[in-house]
Amino acid sequence: MTVTADLVPYEDALASYDPVMGLEVHVELGTRTKMFCGCSAAQGAEPNAQTCPTCLGLPGALPVVNAVGVESAIRIGLALNCSIAEWCRFARKNYFYPDMPKNFQTSQYDEPIAFDGYLDVQLEDGSVFRVEIERAHMEEDTGKSLHIGGATGRIHGASHSLLDYNRAGIPLIEIVTKPIEGAGERAPEVARAYVAELREVIRSLGVSEARMDKGQMRCDVNLSLRPNGTTPLGTRSETKNVNSLRSVERAARYEIQRHAAVLSSGGTIVQETRHFHEEDGSTTSGRIKDNAEDYRYFPEPDLVPVAPPKEWVEELRGELPELPLARRNRLREEWGVGAHEMQSMLNAGALDPIVATIDAGAPADQARKWWMGELARNANESGRALDELPITPAQVARVTALVAAGDLNDKLARQVIDGVLAGEGDPDTVVEKRGLKVVSDEGALGTAVDEAIAGNAAIADKIRAGKVAAAGALVGAVMKATRGQADAARVKQLILEKLGVSE
Repeated sequence: MTVTADLVPYEDALASYDPVMGLEVHVELGTRTKMFCGCSAAQGAEPNAQTCPTCLGLPGALPVVNAVGVESAIRIGLALNCSIAEWCRFARKNYFYPDMPKNFQTSQYDEPIAFDGYLDVQLEDGSVFRVEIERAHMEEDTGKSLHIGGATGRIHGASHSLLDYNRAGIPLIEIVTKPIEGAGERAPEVARAYVAELREVIRSLGVSEARMDKGQMRCDVNLSLRPNGTTPLGTRSETKNVNSLRSVERAARYEIQRHAAVLSSGGTIVQETRHFHEEDGSTTSGRIKDNAEDYRYFPEPDLVPVAPPKEWVEELRGELPELPLARRNRLREEWGVGAHEMQSMLNAGALDPIVATIDAGAPADQARKWWMGELARNANESGRALDELPITPAQVARVTALVAAGDLNDKLARQVIDGVLAGEGDPDTVVEKRGLKVVSDEGALGTAVDEAIAGNAAIADKIRAGKVAAAGALVGAVMKATRGQADAARVKQLILEKLGVSE
C-alpha cells in the first residue's frame, strides 16, 4: 500500500501555479523481427527463447538496422507533421543496468529521424488543442526484470531478480513533445487526449496495435509548475511507464497537487523519476533523474547513418491514410452525431467496428445501436475489448438485415447475438437452431390475439371504451404466448382491429 503525500486541492494549486508538461511516449512497433537482429519480436515466448548474440550483446556480434522499423518511423513522423531527416544516425546511450546486457541502449540522440511536428487533439468539449512535437526517434527496448520476494514487486525488498531478454531489441519509436504550455487547469485532460489521439494515429498507420494494456505503448509524464505570471520552467518530475489513458490523466493531476504542496510549503522539487500506483492514483519516488550527459551518448560505430531518399519519403507521404481527427469529423457530419457521442464511440473502441458494420451493409444508426448497446454491455461484463468479441461486423450487419426484413425483433436479435458470441454459428444458423424467427403467420398470430382477448375480457372492455393504452397488457400476453417471437407493433394493430378501435 502506498502512502499518499499531503496534496494541495487542485483548484488551489492552479490558483497559484501554471503547469507545464512534457510527454514521452514509447511505441512498440509491430515488426516481425527485432530492431537490430533477426530474432522474432512476437510476444508470449518462453523467457530468453528469442535471443541471439546481437541482442545479448556478446563480443563480435554486429547489428543490422530493421528496414521496416525505419519505414514505420518515417510514417509516424509524417503523420505527426514532422520534418524527416535527410541524414541521421544512431547513438549509444550508456548505462549500467541488467535489463540491457551490452550496457548501452542503441537509440538516437541529437539526430532523430523526425523532428519539429505537431498533433491537434480534440478535447471533451470539442475544442482543439495543438501539441507541438519535439522529435520522434528510433531505438530498441530493454529486457524485462522480474523481482522476486518483497511486497511491491519492485527491486526494493526483493530477494533476487530474474531477467528475460526476449524484449531486448524490440523496435521502439519514442515520441517526445515540446513543453506543453497554456493548458492551465485542463492540463491532465490535454495529456489524456494527446495520448489517446496519438494511439489512434499509430493504429491508423498499421505500424503497431498500440495496446497500452499489453505494454505496446507507454507514456512518461513529465510535469513542472511555475508561479503564475512567470516564464522560467520549474524543476520537473518524470512519472514513468504509465500504461492507460486514465492513468496518464491521474498522474498529471496528482503531480500538479504534489508539486504545489511542496512549493507552497517552501520546499524544493527534486528532479527524479517516479512510479505511478493504479490503486490510489498516487506516485512515489524512484530515482534521481539522470541528465543527458550522464548517459555519455556517442555515435554508434557499428551502424551506418540512415539517409532516406526524398523520393521515398514523398512516396510514403502519399500513402498516408485519412488521419483519425479528420476521419472522425467526416463521420460526425455523415452520421449527424455530436462530439460527445463520437468521443463515447472512440472511448469504447467501437468506431472501427461500427464503420466496418456499415461497410457490410448495415444502416449507420443500427450499427451504432448494436455496438454501443448490446455488444458494449457484453464486452464490459466479460472484461474484453470490443474487437476481442467473437463476432464480426459482417455478422452484426446480418442481424440488422434480419431485423429490417421483419424476421427478428430487437429481443430476438439480442438472443441471436448471444448465440453467435457463444459460438453457435453465424446469425442465420443461430436463428434456425434456436427457432427464433418472428411469428409472421397471420393465422397463428390471429389465434394468439383471440386467446389474449378472451382471457382478459375486462381489459378488452377498457380498450373498447377508448382506453387504447390498455392494449399494452394484451400485447404483453400475446408476446408471452409466442415466446417474444411476434412483432409487437403488428400484434397491437390486430388487437385494435379485432376490438373495432382505432388509435
